[in-house]
Amino acid sequence: MPDLTDEEYDALDEYYTKNLPRVSGNGRSGSFAQHEGHVIFVDDLSSDWLRIKAAAEHTTPEAIINALIRKELATAV
Repeated sequence: MPDLTDEEYDALDEYYTKNLPRVSGNGRSGSFAQHEGHVIFVDDLSSDWLRIKAAAEHTTPEAIINALIRKELATAV
């Protein structure tokens, strides 16, 4: 990621102060949180797909992500 100018940083800070991202989990785990508590953002297409897929399968976005990762790991061995 390229370095931000002070103006870009201030604009992002102001935006995310006013528009808090929604996350799930307990701060240590969840669909958009790492164990260190850092938020992971996905693009709108990915977010929409996760919600639609979860609704169609009567599950959660977290379960979809977990299944995709486990499938990827299983095929990597």
